Amino acid sequence: MNELVEFACTLADAAAAVILPHFRSQLAVDNKAGAQAAYDPVTVADRDAESSMRALIERHHPTHGILGEEHGSKPGSSDYLWVLDPIDGTRGFMTGLPTWGTLIGLMQGDRPVLGVMNQPFTGDRFIGHNGAVLHSRGKMTHLKTRPCARLEDAVLTSTAPEMFAADELPRFDQVRRRARLVRYGADCYGFAMVAAGLIDLVVEAGLKPYDIVALIPLIEGAGGIVTTWDGKPAHQGGRIIACGDRALHETVLPLLQ
Repeated sequence: MNELVEFACTLADAAAAVILPHFRSQLAVDNKAGAQAAYDPVTVADRDAESSMRALIERHHPTHGILGEEHGSKPGSSDYLWVLDPIDGTRGFMTGLPTWGTLIGLMQGDRPVLGVMNQPFTGDRFIGHNGAVLHSRGKMTHLKTRPCARLEDAVLTSTAPEMFAADELPRFDQVRRRARLVRYGADCYGFAMVAAGLIDLVVEAGLKPYDIVALIPLIEGAGGIVTTWDGKPAHQGGRIIACGDRALHETVLPLLQ
């Protein structure tokens, strides 16, 4: 696993080399949703960064499977599966905000065993495996979630209220109204800040596996918990809750159900 952690960092470096020249530039943005009412932006940086990571995996670990947001699934012959989101937070990326990151997750069977959230512009690299650490500007910090058992004391983050479906929004509102502070638009950084002990709670819906797999080992490695709204494993995505304190998780879960 130590070699795989190092390899995940190599993937992060490769993606960063592709992405950074495009950040805060006037690049074209396509809508993956096509003519539908939804807006799902994607850029050449997303596509090319994932291609660079996939090429490295195919060269160095040809038996491993790959699941990426931009280029789909490639089955492998081993029980390892790399789950890639080259730019989680494309809306932030395209508007020049550094609230995005490259997500690199590794599944072994049905269990997330390694996760990296890399933000090359800010210089932050979060690694979850057998604990959780942040590498930033030459310094390594061991991460630990903070205690927060009461929802009334909690800092909550989510992508945006409009991301919730009509049947989900009232349940989210039950949580939002009781939280001490609510912030929107952090994307993967919100999850990373739960691991860092600065945010207590993330509530999301409509996530795909590549949105969450890398973040599960990070938060769990720091002492937190990540599940679906009905308390099941979160690696398939869907409606997700992440908490730094398990007592807070037990409080919020019934409100979302």
